[in-house]
Amino acid sequence: MDNIAKPIKRKKFQGDAMWGYAFIAVSLIVFVLFHAYPVVSAFIISMQKYKPLGSTFIGFDNYANSLKDALFWKAMWNTVVYTVLTVPVNLILSFVLAILILPLRKKTQSFFKGIYYLPMVASGVALAVVWLWIFDPMEGGIMNHVIALFGIENQNWLGQSATAMFSLVLMSWLSSHGTSIIIYLAGLLGIDETYYEAAELDGAGFFLKLWHIVIPCLRPATLFLLVTGVIGSFQVFQNAFLMTGGGPNHATTMVGLLIFDNAFTLFDFGKAAAQSLLLALVIGVIAFIQFKFAGRDVEY
Repeated sequence: MDNIAKPIKRKKFQGDAMWGYAFIAVSLIVFVLFHAYPVVSAFIISMQKYKPLGSTFIGFDNYANSLKDALFWKAMWNTVVYTVLTVPVNLILSFVLAILILPLRKKTQSFFKGIYYLPMVASGVALAVVWLWIFDPMEGGIMNHVIALFGIENQNWLGQSATAMFSLVLMSWLSSHGTSIIIYLAGLLGIDETYYEAAELDGAGFFLKLWHIVIPCLRPATLFLLVTGVIGSFQVFQNAFLMTGGGPNHATTMVGLLIFDNAFTLFDFGKAAAQSLLLALVIGVIAFIQFKFAGRDVEY
């Protein structure tokens, strides 16, 4: 029995393990410095009446004040409305455009992918300037020029509560499909042709193949785009900041913009930190629900 070979116990930081830790060291350091530390720091600041010199600990008062703030709930409602109106429509539009691009030649596919992806790499400020011209309240604005063809009077699209949110939603519908189209096209190209051949032998047409083959095979891509789309829309800041500044009458004040205003306009960093963590909690709960119910039959 004494001659039976015993497994050799290696120390944690020797051999292959040492190289493994060495390879992930850079990513780990970046994660700690730019992700973990800011979250911990934000939590500490959220518990304080923050001042550059001599902050005062006030416990959960910033959270309580935020939850009592009517503007915070209005901003949260605006964010929810923006998310509900943009994310599903953007997914459907991206899916339809991917279906239309798929039968084209490779060079033509690349052309359309480049065209649709171009706004994703363009400067947000430059895009905002273009959209400000489109929504110009004078007759020279493209939107007013279009509705004038139907006999409708000029509208101050960004300057009135009734149309300001719609303007931001329309901007999202028409300019944020590049990544989704590429992901959907990759998923479509990955579907085995034998599925289509078997469906055609059974007499299935385009819509039956779409419903029973394409949509189920694209569930992982759809779930990914749904989760990331909701996260991105809940964090929306740039469009509201550049286009409307949150107005008029806070009609387009999103949570991200409210956090920015509290931090860098009112210099209430504690309240801004508390609201940012509340927003993170809401996003986490929604993502969990999405994975719980929409990810049941999804295989990766």
